[in-house]
Amino acid sequence: MASTTETKNYKFNHSMIRVKDPKESVKFYELLGMKVIKKLEFPEAKFDLYFLAFDSPKALSAGNNVWDREGIVELTHNYGTENDASYKVNNGNAEPHRGFGHLCVSVDNIQAACQRIEDAGYRFQKKLTDGRMRNIAFALDPDGYWVEIVGQKPVEETESVKETDLETYRLNHTMIRVKDAEKSLKFYQEVLGMSLLRTHENEKAAFNLYFLGYPGTMGVPAEGQGTADREGLLELTWNYGTEKDEAFSYHNGNNEPQGFGHICVSVDNIEAACARFESLDVSWKKRLADGRMKNVAFILDPDGYWIEVVQNERFTGKANF
Repeated sequence: MASTTETKNYKFNHSMIRVKDPKESVKFYELLGMKVIKKLEFPEAKFDLYFLAFDSPKALSAGNNVWDREGIVELTHNYGTENDASYKVNNGNAEPHRGFGHLCVSVDNIQAACQRIEDAGYRFQKKLTDGRMRNIAFALDPDGYWVEIVGQKPVEETESVKETDLETYRLNHTMIRVKDAEKSLKFYQEVLGMSLLRTHENEKAAFNLYFLGYPGTMGVPAEGQGTADREGLLELTWNYGTEKDEAFSYHNGNNEPQGFGHICVSVDNIEAACARFESLDVSWKKRLADGRMKNVAFILDPDGYWIEVVQNERFTGKANF
C-alpha cells in the first residue's frame, strides 16, 4: 500500500448521535427505510454502536462495506440509559446548548412520506403545512433529534401522490452550526478536501447555508442543479455576525449535556492521512497512537466539533475491527 493519501478517495462516512433506547431509535430509522448494517458491542466499556444505512439495490452505497460508504447514522447506546428516567439527550437545537442541527433524509414523494411518518405515530417539529417553507418538514426521532425531510422532486409535482418508495430515500446531509463561515469553509475544503457543492444565501433572515461533500463519481453539480439525490453532504449554517462576538461559541455535543458526537471521514491510508493533518497543524482530540483504539483518530474543526478518521477497508483489504 502506497504511503500517500488522496482526499478524492475520502468519504463522509457517518454521523454519530447518542440515543437513550436503541430499540426505539432503530425502529424509527428502520421506518425511514434504513437498516442496521453493522453492530459493534463493547460490553467491557458498557456501550454498543449501531450503524444504519440505506442498503436496498437502489441505494447509492448498496452492499458496500461499512467504511466504504456515505450516508450512515451511528447510534451510540450507553448501557442503562433506557431505564434512567432522568436521561435525556441534547438535540443541539435548544438554547444554550445549540450546535448540531439535524440529519436530513431526501424522499421521492414528500407529502406521502410525511403522512407515513405521522401515521406511524411520530411527532413533527415542523409539518409541511407549518410556517413559510412549505417544501420541507422536520420529524422528531424518539430522542427529539430533528430529522429534516426534503423532496427529490418539486413539491407541487407530488401533491396528490399517495405512495412512497423507501428504496429511493437518501441520508442526504448532516447540519451543524458554525461561528465563522470563512474559517469553517477553509477547513472543510483545504484540510478535509471536501468541495463546496451548493450555497444558499438568505440575507433577509441573516444566515447562509453551505453544502459540502466529496464529489465522488457524481461530480460537482452544475449551477442550479439540486443535491437532494445525493448522500453524505455536510451542511454548515452560519448566522451573520457570530464571528464578531468573541464570547460566542456553539456546543459540540460532547460536553455535558451530550447528544451529537461526531462526523466521520473514511480515508484511503489512515497513517498518511493523519501525517497530512499533522502537517496542516490541525487540533487533535485523539491521535492514532493515543488510548486503546489504535485504528481511529479524532481531529477538531474550528468550532470544536469532533471529526473521526477511519480507514476505508477497501484500500487495505483487511478488517478494522
